Amino acid sequence: MTGLRGLLLLIAGLWLANVPVHAESVPEKPADIVLVSEQWNAYTEADGSGLGWDLMREIFEPAGVQVALRIEPYTRAVGLVQRGEADAWVGAYQNEVDGTLYPKWHYDTDEIYALTLASRPAPTLRSLASYRLAWVRGYAFDHYLPNVVHFNEVPRRDHILTMLEHGRADVYIDAKPEIGFILTQTQEPQRFRTTYLTAIPLYLSFADNDRGRYLRDLFDRRMAQLVRSGQLRPIFARWKQPYPFDADDGASQVGASQ
Repeated sequence: MTGLRGLLLLIAGLWLANVPVHAESVPEKPADIVLVSEQWNAYTEADGSGLGWDLMREIFEPAGVQVALRIEPYTRAVGLVQRGEADAWVGAYQNEVDGTLYPKWHYDTDEIYALTLASRPAPTLRSLASYRLAWVRGYAFDHYLPNVVHFNEVPRRDHILTMLEHGRADVYIDAKPEIGFILTQTQEPQRFRTTYLTAIPLYLSFADNDRGRYLRDLFDRRMAQLVRSGQLRPIFARWKQPYPFDADDGASQVGASQ
């Protein structure tokens, strides 16, 4: 019996040795984070300057994760993260696409404006259904604005003013800095009207892999610390942009219930 018992124990030990372990392993902390973004004026410039890049460095680098930036068109930036070729893209709206990870915290808000001819009535969120709208491909404002019925997506911002002048759209929608940049392309800005519509929280959207999960969780921890301490406020002040966390007194978790 003793010999049989020993043989059974040996067989059981060999079987257990070949059973895969399913316990989750804790991923190692990445040395860097590869962030990809469209080039936005004074926000995510190709030379690494801008409010967005300054925020990212303040969030990650004191935690020992260096920021590596990459400039790509918006739809390509999304694709790179979906394929795991970059860690996160900058300027995402919550749950914008499938196949990526969204944190609980947002880091900024996008002030969304309408650009029209000055001779036309100013649009409102309620009246958007009455207009032919346009925005840059990939921004999906139809998911975040109410009463959107007729819209067209354009590939670039090059000819927005001409598009409005020739009646190919009634209203162009974009974030405030981009609207401002478009108006620098005319010597008669008084011919156009800008109208505030709403503010949409901005997130990082992370790759759905071990690195992405670690970096997403690190982002949420750091945002909780930085908003509570007010450390991000001077960065917004330096770039003359509104601080997006005043309503929370720097203590509550913005976006957690959204």
